[in-house]
Amino acid sequence: LLRLTQLDTRMKLLEPWKFALIILAVVLFMALVIGLLVYFLFFDQDMFFYNGTFKITNVQYSREFDKHTSKEFRDLSTSIEMLVTNTFRASILNKKYIRSHVVNLSPDAGGVLVELVLMFEFASHDNREAFSERIKSILLRRLQMNTGHLKIDPSTFKFSGKFLDPAKSVLSLIGCGIRTSKSPSYTDRITGGTSAQDGEWPWQASLQLSGIHRCGATLISDMWLVTAAHCFRGQPNPLRWTASFGTVIRPPKSRRSVRNIIIHEKYTNAIPNHDYDIAVVQLSSPVEFTNDIRMVCLPEEFYVFPHNTTCFVTGWGALQNEGPSINNLRQAEVKIIDTNICNRAEVYNGAITPGMVCAGYLEGKIDACQGDSGGPLVTEDRRGIWYLVGIVSWGDECAKRNKPGVYTRVTYYRDWIAAKTGI
Repeated sequence: LLRLTQLDTRMKLLEPWKFALIILAVVLFMALVIGLLVYFLFFDQDMFFYNGTFKITNVQYSREFDKHTSKEFRDLSTSIEMLVTNTFRASILNKKYIRSHVVNLSPDAGGVLVELVLMFEFASHDNREAFSERIKSILLRRLQMNTGHLKIDPSTFKFSGKFLDPAKSVLSLIGCGIRTSKSPSYTDRITGGTSAQDGEWPWQASLQLSGIHRCGATLISDMWLVTAAHCFRGQPNPLRWTASFGTVIRPPKSRRSVRNIIIHEKYTNAIPNHDYDIAVVQLSSPVEFTNDIRMVCLPEEFYVFPHNTTCFVTGWGALQNEGPSINNLRQAEVKIIDTNICNRAEVYNGAITPGMVCAGYLEGKIDACQGDSGGPLVTEDRRGIWYLVGIVSWGDECAKRNKPGVYTRVTYYRDWIAAKTGI
């Protein structure tokens, strides 16, 4: 009782503003503690990868399954991934499930053996071992039921649990065209808006001449980039060039010197000739694939991207015509424009050849610009795999009405890329 009385006396002696300050400090401290608890319990989430295998008995193995970009591989993989996705979307793990990817189709007695990677996101307070067992149980139960036109032998099902080092093991299995960024901001523009997030466009590279950004490029393997030939006008010496990776040029996630530059043999510097505007760049040493550094998929030469297909172009180019390059990667959503429309008199008046593709909007406003040259124009297929459609090549200034961007058509030069790089 004496201690309470003395404490009460001291409190009465405090000036009102001091008392209010103490109360405010206590409230702020409690808010901070509660905020941190909420963050770590509900928002501090990590991605976990699981591996499963099973056999499909009513599909005969084809050698086309060896190539992940083939129509046969993509069609069968789409059916398998839809089955798995629908299974988890209708389960108690709906909010934990991100996606699944078929990483391998191999021959097996009486059918095709499927290797699958499943991606989940768990909070720090989740019992991950219990979730692992639940994932296994849900998927096995689905395989034991009717799986539509796919006949699956559930006795062949194996589930290996989580990978401890997804950046190295899982991402190398998944292959090309995968982004681990879960929430891309599709509304931004190269000529405005906010910067791209880490991991959104992991195949984007910056080609720098004597340390200064000059062009964009696209990672197509751990050793090769593809870019525009015009980037090297008057500067073909690979010793003067470097490539950096990540959404920020300075400081980059990674940097490599250049060993070799191969420009298309038929490309000329004559203006206004824009044909054969393609080059491949060999790095001095392989890059290590991570969540932020990945390769894009190259389409087969016969693949057709129809007009009005939604694509994205990315780069560090100017925000307006003749402006300076920027440090943070930006993105623009554009549509493929039919070549006949692009060759109209009021657009490019017949200048678009079979090796080119137009993308953007006839009303202008959204476009690539100077400094974006050589960078990627990409689109996503039904499986969530990203393919390289074009390479930023040329245009009449930036974002002008009736003057959309013109890109080197990758499918047209697919054989040339394979001949020079083996990819």
